[in-house]
Formats: sequence, C-alpha cells, structure tokens
Amino acid sequence: MLGPYRDLLRDPRVLTPFVLATVARLPFAMVPLGIVVLIEEIRGQYASAGLVTGAFALATAAGTPVWAMLLDRAGQPRVVAPTALASSAFLVLLTLLAVNGAPDAVLVVMAALVGLTFPPMNPAMRVAWSAVVPDRARRESAWAMDAAAVETIFVAGPLALTALLTGPPALPLLVTAGLMSLGAIGYARTYAARTWRAAPVGTATRGRSPLRSPGVVLAVVTGAGVSIGFGHFDVGLTATAERIFESTGMLGVLFAFVAGGSAAGGLVYGARTWAGEARRRLPLTIAAYGAGTGLIALLIAATGQPPLLVLLPLLTLTGLTIAPSLIIQQALVDSNTPEDRRSEAQGWLSTGITAGNAVGMAIAGPLIDGSGPAAAFAGGSVALLLAALIAVAGQRWWRRAPAMVPHAG
Repeated sequence: MLGPYRDLLRDPRVLTPFVLATVARLPFAMVPLGIVVLIEEIRGQYASAGLVTGAFALATAAGTPVWAMLLDRAGQPRVVAPTALASSAFLVLLTLLAVNGAPDAVLVVMAALVGLTFPPMNPAMRVAWSAVVPDRARRESAWAMDAAAVETIFVAGPLALTALLTGPPALPLLVTAGLMSLGAIGYARTYAARTWRAAPVGTATRGRSPLRSPGVVLAVVTGAGVSIGFGHFDVGLTATAERIFESTGMLGVLFAFVAGGSAAGGLVYGARTWAGEARRRLPLTIAAYGAGTGLIALLIAATGQPPLLVLLPLLTLTGLTIAPSLIIQQALVDSNTPEDRRSEAQGWLSTGITAGNAVGMAIAGPLIDGSGPAAAFAGGSVALLLAALIAVAGQRWWRRAPAMVPHAG
C-alpha cells in the first residue's frame, strides 16, 4: 500500500519541498491552538480566546486567495518567503503583547495582521507537485501523501505545543514563528518552488476566475461547512483536556488520536483505486465525520468524564474521514478550474476552510462557557451533517473529478 509514497520520496526534488512545506505548515495547527491556550491561561475564559483566534482565522481567509493569485502571477519564491517573514514578526508581537496584558482589542488587531500575511503554503504545495511529478497517476499519490501530511501536522503541532507549555507562556508561539520562517524560506529555495509556472511563458489570455465556476463555489461552501464543524471540534477537544481531564498534557494525546486516524485515512484513500466518481463519496465522508462528532458529544454528556478506552478509539474512527474529505474537495476544485488559475482556486478553498474554522471556534467558545464541552461537539455535528446535505444537493454542479489512481510501486 505504501509503495507509491516510497517511490515518490526517493526523489530529493520531491522529498525536500515536501519536508520543508510540512515544517512551514506546522503553524497552521499551532497558531490557532497556541492562541487559545495562551489567552485562556491569561484571561481565564474561552470567549476571549475564541475572539482573538477567530480574528486570526478570518484574516487568514481574506489574505489567502490574494497571495494564491499572486503565486500564479509572480511565482512562489516572491510570495512565500516575504509573507512568512511578515507573519512571523506579527506573531512575535502578538505573543509579547498578550503576555504583557494588552487588551482584547489590541490582540484582535495583531491576530488579524498575523492572518493577513500568513503564507499560502497549502495552495503553493498543491500546485508545485506538477513541477516535480509530471505523471498524473503519481501526482494523485503525491496529493494524497500531502493531504495526509497536513493531517499529521495536527498531531505534531499539538504535541509540540504541549511539550513547550512547560516553559515560559510566550515560548510556544515564539517557536511557532521560527518554524514558519525557516520552513517557508527553505521551501522557497527548492527546485519545485523555483521552477513551477502557472502557464507557459507568453500565454496572452488567462482562464476565467475560479469564482465563476459553480463547482468551485460549491466546493468552497462545502469546505466552509466542514470546517465550522472542525472549529467546534478543535475547541471542544481543548476544553475536554483542560476542563474534564484537568490536564493540558492530555491535549496533545487527544489530537494525536484524531489526527492520526485522519492521516491513516488519507494514506489508505490515496493508495487505492476507487470505483465511481469522487464527488459521490464526499457526502458520505462528511456525514461519517458528523456522526462520529455527535457520538463524542453523547459520550461526554452521558458520562461527564468519558473513559479513555472508549474516547480515544472513537476519536481515531472519527478522524479517518477527515483527510479523504479534503482530498476529494481539492480534486473537485482542480477539475472545475482552468490550469493557470489553480493556485487561486485552491486559495479560495483554503479561505472557505479557514473562515469556517473561525466561525466554528467563535461559536464553540460561548457554548463551552455556557454548557460545557459536549455542546461544542454537538454543534459541530450539526454543522457537518448540514455540509453533507449541501454536498448531496449540489452534485450536478461538479464535473467529474478524476478518480485516485495510484502509481504502481
């Protein structure tokens, strides 16, 4: 099953950008969670933490499609490295201001600046595969490997944050800023980033805007709905660790099980040839994610402190559906977008995902303060099931996305 991935990683032109992009994307998981933990520790409530984190996420949603569009026009090195340096600098300022008791309004502004300049690593890596993996079948495996890596980030990120919590309060986000800069600058110097081009040189006309494609818009809306559920899930897990198990150390453990399940699901999905059209599988994966989230809510509500022997396997099973959903959404965006606008289209998908996550976190904070962690999981389940219904209703808007066809390894 792992043959296609081993074959890809033997090529240093694949391995190097893949590793550096993974490092640069660790802050994608570490920044929101780090802000929640830091602000909750200082303020003692999740509402303020959700407000500041929401500002970061919404600003990231606004900035990503702009930077992704510039990737198509100016090339990756000219966009990735400067944005990473700017975002890292703002993150350092946000951290120092928070530690020194700055008011929420100041922290919201700083978080928005971090988000507006956040480097567009996901769109960059998604399209850069074409520079180093020209064969379509092998590229499908590369996309699946990359989606699994994104989910692995949600294991490594929380675990790293948990380890850093033993130091000064500012340490986790300061380390995060360093990872962002080092990973992105290194990636910008790779062969994949330097040689990728959106369209052949001399092309006079460009394809139509991705937002004029109903299939892209539907994928963005669906992705936003899924991420509203994930925002609830993210904050719900944080509150479960801190309020139910009374241990910040449990935070990394809980995230490890759900993200480990998601990484496994992505690798298995990408290594198989699937019958039928990918768009028809999307409602099933989203609905399964929603059902698992609902079961977690019921378990917490029924037991107060759920047994880990039940909770951890349930988190893993729920996570199995996350990466396949992301892989399908990305494939649907690609198949409904002109080749020279795919960075921009993937940027809009990232915007939908990030904005949805912000909305979910903003709603989950007050839910937890008022009714406890189970309410956050219940709200997430509702959002996910609604997203599955949207995916069912919009099937006719999606052109056929190519099935996953792994390279024989």
